[in-house]
Amino acid sequence: MSKKHHHHGGAWKTAYADFVTAMMALFLLLCLTAQDKKIKEAVERAFRNPFSAVNKESTGIIPNSNKDANAQNKAKGNYESVTAIEMQMLRKVTEDIAKMLAQSQELEQSVQIELTPDGVRINIFDRSHKPVFEPGTDQFTTYGDWVFSTLAWEIARFHAFRIELEGHTETRPDNDPESLNKWDLSTERANAARRKLIASGLTAEQVFKVSGFADTQPLAGLVSTNESNRRVTVLLKVEGLDSPSEMLGGTGGGSGSQIISPGEPASTETAQNPP
Repeated sequence: MSKKHHHHGGAWKTAYADFVTAMMALFLLLCLTAQDKKIKEAVERAFRNPFSAVNKESTGIIPNSNKDANAQNKAKGNYESVTAIEMQMLRKVTEDIAKMLAQSQELEQSVQIELTPDGVRINIFDRSHKPVFEPGTDQFTTYGDWVFSTLAWEIARFHAFRIELEGHTETRPDNDPESLNKWDLSTERANAARRKLIASGLTAEQVFKVSGFADTQPLAGLVSTNESNRRVTVLLKVEGLDSPSEMLGGTGGGSGSQIISPGEPASTETAQNPP
């Protein structure tokens, strides 16, 4: 007579798994209770909002011990350590401006957006077939007035930016009037852009620097004589951010260097038609 084999089932495995899970939870609880107050607060914030940085100085649970150095770097205009929240907001700004540009072929041809590790760089080109400035002056053309007014409307929605303006020219022959006046002209055009942006909605306190570089900083990959070097650059850098809503001016939210091609679907906000 053959013997029957009795199977005891896997109930003990479930009980053992529950025991191990409980011990792990107890271990984590004991570890957390042994941490200082800052770590506990950071953990709490991480569980309440897991999709944002737990504090300004760190993108993880452990606070950054180099907090003072980061603060000093930002005070000097060094924005190499952009936090996760700040980078998210910079991407939001870049995408919004790109959507605005996608609504107008004229703007697409005159404006280039570049997301960099230290902020957003917006180049406005003064090309001969579609000039932004009257030749040899800091006076806007009707088109240039429209470009900067439209851009100001978009930038003014975001309040936590440190804005810097740069004027650039291309290299011209030595006997050309613009070549003789290139330093003054590049600076005056950057300052004209500052006045137009403020008149169109930005606050004067947001603008921290206005500079003219003449023909000393051509765009990468272009010879200095290329007319695309004749431009005004608007730099948007994060000055200080305690929450995403602060960057958005209370409106609510939306690496490495990345040039944004404004070919995304248009947003619900409609840019005015160019003149």
